[in-house]
Parts: sequence; structure tokens; C-alpha cells
Amino acid sequence: MTVTKPSSKVTRAIIFDFDGVLAESVDIKTRAYTLLFHKEGKEVVSEFIEYHLKNGGVSRFEKIKFFYRDILHRPLSEKLFQKLCAEYSGLVVNEVSLSPWVDGARDFLVRNKKKYIFIIVSGTPENEMKDIVLRRSMSRFFNSVRGSPKSKLIVLREVMSEYSLEPDEIVFVGDAETDWLAAKDSGIPFLWRCASNKMEPPCGYVGPRLSSLNELETILKNFVPL
Repeated sequence: MTVTKPSSKVTRAIIFDFDGVLAESVDIKTRAYTLLFHKEGKEVVSEFIEYHLKNGGVSRFEKIKFFYRDILHRPLSEKLFQKLCAEYSGLVVNEVSLSPWVDGARDFLVRNKKKYIFIIVSGTPENEMKDIVLRRSMSRFFNSVRGSPKSKLIVLREVMSEYSLEPDEIVFVGDAETDWLAAKDSGIPFLWRCASNKMEPPCGYVGPRLSSLNELETILKNFVPL
């Protein structure tokens, strides 16, 4: 566990990514993309899935556009784009709503709801994310649920303004490089949830690795960010 030098600030808010941090739903998204694009052939789908897995936290809007622009090298009409987005949503919403919690996540929220401001910042479209949170009976835990199309960097800045938070009063728990970069660019301390020891940390990240959220309470007590 890496512990940096003390800060005068006390953590007031915890920001969570959703997929892979609160819910074990990353594989659901991967299967959905495979189904969505299967007619294009295994080779290009495999190339896209590699991109998708390396860019967790990037919205589906950007990923679908990337697939057409950078892999298929074909134009993507607005009509087809909207159709693909709707099909993808239909493939994931119900399954994500029923997916298991990340180990320790629910218990942490129950024990600490009165101690922190809890906020979800996800790459999932905001209305869809709010629907999933409602279906999972999670709304009571969170002060705010935010999603795309705004970037995570923009959302983090909005959250800090809305709740009058300084960067070192927040901890962002994420599982993707996009989460880490948004936190880093905002000056917000970051904790990485890694589902497997085989996963490589985001470039430049040297902090704690959380295999589950069972460790989060202890890490927050000992991890004092810059």
C-alpha cells in the first residue's frame, strides 16, 4: 500500500465509477459490443474489443464512432449511430441492473452513508445510469448520479463546484485509465479497483490496488493523499 505525505484536508466525498467498481458488469458491456458488431466479422470485432477493454470509462458514443472511423473506415450516419446506441442500451440495461455487486461495495455504502458525500460518475449515459441505480435500489446511497455525454473531467469539475469541494477533499475510486486521468487532471486523489492481479495499472499510477471494496475503509484510514 502506498501512503503519501499528509494533507490538511479531510475526505468529504467519494466519487465512484460504476462498472467494475460498484457492480461486476464489465463483461456484460463486452458481450453487448460483440453482439452489436458481430456481422462485421471476428477479426474487426476482436480489434474493437481490445480497444474497448483498454478504454473502460469511455462512453459508448465515442466507442461506436471509433469503431466506424478507425477500424471499419466507413462513414456513420446519424440514423445508424442512434440505432446502434439504442440496440446497445437494450442489450445492457437489464443485465447490468441484475449484475452482482463488487464484493464489499454495498457494505461500505451502508456503513459510511452518513460520513461521506457519495457520487457516481460513469461513462454510461446519465439517464440510463440513473435508471440502473433506481432498478438496483441504490438511489438512497447517492447524493448525485452523473454520466455521459459530458466527459468525466468536466463532470468532476461540476461536482466540485456544486458541492463546494476542494480536490483534496475527494477520493475517486475507478477501474480504468480514463478514470485515473480525469482524477489526475482535476487534482483529485485516485484509488484503483483492479479485478485481477493480471491487470496492469493505469500509466503513472502507483497507489493502492483494491481487489474488492472490502479494503476501501482501511485504505481510506491509512491513505492520506497529497
